[in-house]
Amino acid sequence: MSRLTFSDVYQVPLSGLGEAVGAWKAMADALDELATEASEGMHKRSERARWAGVNAGVTKPFVGKTAGEIRDAHVQAKSIWSVLRDAQSDLTEVRSALRKAYDEDAAVIGCGVTDLRDGTVRCVFPGGPTAAAEFTPEQTEAKDRLESRINRLVARAEEIDTSVARALRKSHGGNAHDFGHARYTSLDDAQAERALELAALGPDMSNRQLAEFNTLVKHNGREPNGRFATLLYEGLGGPEEALRFYGRMSINGTEGDNPERLAGVRELQRNMGHALANATEPDAPKGLEGRKYHLPESWGAEFRRLGTQPIELERGAFESPLGYQVLGGLLRYGNYDPEFLNPIAEHVTQLHREDLRRFLWNKPTLPGDEDYGFNPSGKNGAGYIPLNSVLEALGHSPEAATKFFTDTPTVYREDGTADRSAEADFTQYLNVFADEEFKWPADSLLPYPDGPAAATGGPDALGHALEAATTGRPYDVDPSVFAVKHTAEQAELAVQVVDLFGINQEMLRRNENGEISADSGPLYAMRDSLGNIVAEYMPDVQRALYSSGEDSIFRPFGESANFRNESIQSLLSVISQDPEAYGSITAAQRALTSQLVDEAVNGGERPGAYDAERLRSVLAPGALMAGIMSEARIEAVHEYHAASDEAFNESVADKQKWVDRILGAGIDAAASRVPAAGNVIGWLSEDIQESIVKGVSQDTATEAQVKAGAAYAGGRDAVIEAAREAVVRAGRRGGVDGDTVRVLSDVAAIQAGSSHVEGVSWGLSIKG
Repeated sequence: MSRLTFSDVYQVPLSGLGEAVGAWKAMADALDELATEASEGMHKRSERARWAGVNAGVTKPFVGKTAGEIRDAHVQAKSIWSVLRDAQSDLTEVRSALRKAYDEDAAVIGCGVTDLRDGTVRCVFPGGPTAAAEFTPEQTEAKDRLESRINRLVARAEEIDTSVARALRKSHGGNAHDFGHARYTSLDDAQAERALELAALGPDMSNRQLAEFNTLVKHNGREPNGRFATLLYEGLGGPEEALRFYGRMSINGTEGDNPERLAGVRELQRNMGHALANATEPDAPKGLEGRKYHLPESWGAEFRRLGTQPIELERGAFESPLGYQVLGGLLRYGNYDPEFLNPIAEHVTQLHREDLRRFLWNKPTLPGDEDYGFNPSGKNGAGYIPLNSVLEALGHSPEAATKFFTDTPTVYREDGTADRSAEADFTQYLNVFADEEFKWPADSLLPYPDGPAAATGGPDALGHALEAATTGRPYDVDPSVFAVKHTAEQAELAVQVVDLFGINQEMLRRNENGEISADSGPLYAMRDSLGNIVAEYMPDVQRALYSSGEDSIFRPFGESANFRNESIQSLLSVISQDPEAYGSITAAQRALTSQLVDEAVNGGERPGAYDAERLRSVLAPGALMAGIMSEARIEAVHEYHAASDEAFNESVADKQKWVDRILGAGIDAAASRVPAAGNVIGWLSEDIQESIVKGVSQDTATEAQVKAGAAYAGGRDAVIEAAREAVVRAGRRGGVDGDTVRVLSDVAAIQAGSSHVEGVSWGLSIKG
């Protein structure tokens, strides 16, 4: 059977399907009336009549059977109508999205769409591979994203078509003399039924069947109504049966060396995780029957009870995982509601803190099979330490993460029930994780569990959770296309995080020539996330550096985060030794500074040289930051040998999406104060990105320069040049005369150079 193609989906006329939906609705309604008449009239009269002889044995049963067949005919007609109705709705939505992608988005990007006739497309720039080199990395990335989106839409249409065909066959049953076989009230029912048929096979699923299962869950498990996801998990039999299914599939995919099977089970982990998040969402909209489709609260309580209990994956197994070890693999994917996730996260954290050995004793010893476990993704562990899993879950669940770190802790008993009469011996989970006595064991099957993996998995996941909690967005969402205004709780938590780690730098240090050692801080692996938090709060950070006050030009995005100058500078000096953190902060800092320079030159009532003082104010904090970061970079490269200059440069190139993120947030806050604010991103972003990449490559030093005391010359020159470029760019946009631009450019250069030197000096003072 050939697959649907892009052209099929784009061009398919859905009017015929709409007519079929109407016809089957009319048929179902008519049969409903006829069935009612048959059962309430003919059949009841038949039952009351006095039959004798042949009529008693033939005619009476025939009347009853006929009434039943009419009712079955109504059921079948209603099933067909329900399936076709949902198919029309879903295919209309898919076709509309596909046409927009082709008719509008491809034109904006400047690429064509080639139908490969195998169910996929390829997006290409005009002129072929040679011309592709003329396009920017951002354009190429946009083209690739569009290609993936179109391919997903075509695959979704294929899945709908296949599911409808299967449902119609099962409704008909293949018997022309018998009505009423499979009964469906929606297409979701048919899709969930097929998914459960496959799930019943467990590890006996072939790779092809596993791919079909993944397709069904991927395309339906995240639908807002939650119907498919709920039916899927209910159909598995309950919390324990759901854990057993996932646990068996996970072990099946991670055992041995089978890349195809491992890839399929990794996708199953993602799809089942997102479906569980959807199924446990209490605010799901009402469905056609007026029911809200979500799992009852008892599922959360039962998961907590099972968390410390062995889950027997195979009858008579010598070793069985604990419930939380299996559940953790699912929780790593999906945006979970706080009512479901937070009691689990609190319970797991308290269990981990009280007795770490409970989650270590049953790890198998399988030399050479490091993937074996309940986290097929392999990210931050094999899946035996549930704490890593729930922290990853919080990293994808911003609302839950904010509440987890800001609400008063609830004490949980061994069985997962809340002890409302007890009071925790700590006030915040942030302090629990930062306690020097807190242990972060290796979630690994390596023979040396206290080796390198111990210093990365848990702290990295903690960073992800804090990132989501303070920014209001999942930690791994593209920062250029997702913005959420900060709430008061998020902003206050960000201040607490900066204060905690700014004061306790030793927790984040990494020494010994790039190797993890006893001298390394236990939480050094979360420095990249702290860098993202600082980048996210860039206006608040720059305001704090010069104590500009609430009404300053550094407008917050949402509620203000009132950072302390000392904490910010101290934190910057240590996390900027990490290339990832350095890249995020640099991109955000340059973007904000450039935007504020534009406002200083073009947004005041008295444009031009009269705004020189304002220009100094907007340049000073960013240049100070650049100085602190230059010193931290040189320390990492030349003193600790923890990273190379190339790593820093590559990170900055990879973090350019932060430019659009900051510009978008700033414009949202300043739309009424900046002329044509909505047009600023387009003209500004590309120039800033080019300037950043060029400038950061100057922020380097050779060993000879370090010994000669000229280590920071390149960084200072880069900051000065960037300041001049920002003024020239702003002047060009606002039509400011050349003489004024030259004066302002000199002012900017002097301030930038001076503040950079100040930042370097401050960074050096921290060292010693």
